[in-house]
Amino acid sequence: MRHLMYSLSAQKMYLYILGLVAPWFAYRWYKNSRRVPNKEDKYVYITGCDSGFGNLLARHLDKLGFNVIACCYTEKGEDELKENASDRLTTFHLDVTDSKSVSETAALIKTVVGQKGLWAVVNNAGVALPSGPTDWLTIDDYKDMIAVNLCGVIDVTLSVLPLIKKARGRVVNVASVFGRVTPFGGPYCVSKYGVESFNDSLRLNMAPFGIKVACIEPGFFKTNVTDVVGMQNNLRKLWDRLPQDVKDDYGPAFLNDSIEMLTQRFRMLTDSNLMKVVSCMEHAISAVHPRTRYSAGWDAKFFWLPVSYMPTCISDRLLRKHSPTIKPNLLI
Repeated sequence: MRHLMYSLSAQKMYLYILGLVAPWFAYRWYKNSRRVPNKEDKYVYITGCDSGFGNLLARHLDKLGFNVIACCYTEKGEDELKENASDRLTTFHLDVTDSKSVSETAALIKTVVGQKGLWAVVNNAGVALPSGPTDWLTIDDYKDMIAVNLCGVIDVTLSVLPLIKKARGRVVNVASVFGRVTPFGGPYCVSKYGVESFNDSLRLNMAPFGIKVACIEPGFFKTNVTDVVGMQNNLRKLWDRLPQDVKDDYGPAFLNDSIEMLTQRFRMLTDSNLMKVVSCMEHAISAVHPRTRYSAGWDAKFFWLPVSYMPTCISDRLLRKHSPTIKPNLLI
């Protein structure tokens, strides 16, 4: 009898939980599906539109009716984007590492948007090379990448923040899941951790002005940034410039082992569906209630983020287990 009563109570409890969960999912779906009105009156400024996420986002938002201001590093990137977009889309040349270029672009944007202000800026421009073990790199390697991935984000944001305040708009920063966990050496993760921090401080500071700040954290996607051949050539170039004593520390097989492991990992992890990331960007721009963080890609959601929450001793052991083995050259 007691066993029967216990079973009935458990069934009721599960029904109560189901009754609460189903409306919560329905509310969440409704909240996420709501979009801002009057898209034709809203201007969106995107950096890094030559290729990849930025290029695809510019064309996607153009089709949705936004006024897109797409900034490219090359003239070729501008021309190709114009050929695949409507007359609403405007392109400018921009070098995010050059403050003069950033301020000139901001002045042009101010002229374009007028009294409406700027609805959103998407800091998408970024680079991933050089990348390798820390003692293979120089301080200039760090400075060059941080100038693009972090200082460029800050400079571009500050240059148009008054225009975003006027529209009570959005700032969307493209970081990376590797701003949450560091599986390899070099300045890339360092710069993305910086973007995460800037994003968090900006979100808190701008909340009183009605500005929403979102961070996009993609995993591995197939873009120019994650080109396998480029990554392989990067490792060879770094190896070739190393002094002999450092090469001896790692051993003669380390370079080939690293290239082979890199090729296998990229083949296994890279996702060619860039719309997974672009959809997150679009939601951050056009949703009435955007999220503060977007994790894009199965590897980010189900592997890298869980690893980032693990105790350091466990995550270190896991990451080192899947790294090339160092076999020092003992014949010295």
